[in-house]
Amino acid sequence: MEYDSFNSDDTYNVAKVLGESARAGDVICLIGDLGVGKTLFSQGFAKGLEIEESVSSPTFTIVQQYDEGRLPLYHFDVYRIEDLDEMEEVGFVDMLYGDGVCLIEWADLISDILPEHYTRVTINKNLDRGFDYRSIQIENI
Repeated sequence: MEYDSFNSDDTYNVAKVLGESARAGDVICLIGDLGVGKTLFSQGFAKGLEIEESVSSPTFTIVQQYDEGRLPLYHFDVYRIEDLDEMEEVGFVDMLYGDGVCLIEWADLISDILPEHYTRVTINKNLDRGFDYRSIQIENI
């Protein structure tokens, strides 16, 4: 499925709808360059899970856990991962197969340890369509 986003509200709302339909065990992998809106997407997704807490990218902590929504959210930002062993150290496998939803920013950097099935969300800019335009592709792998 592909969505056109012409502003931050569009991106947020696409993510919110995805979060509203999320189920325990889902793994959402966000792919896109710096500044395309991965963290904004994460915020909308969290809202769809009924999480009211402020959501920010866990760049330096690797993972942030949110428990107050209808499902736990394990929000990963693996941009700074240097070795896949770091994922084991933060309990990635337990969270991956836990009772919540994993949302992974920069998931392409850990492709070797992703589960067999997940949802890939690719966000791309296209300046020909405007500075704020984003193409959001959502596909089940």
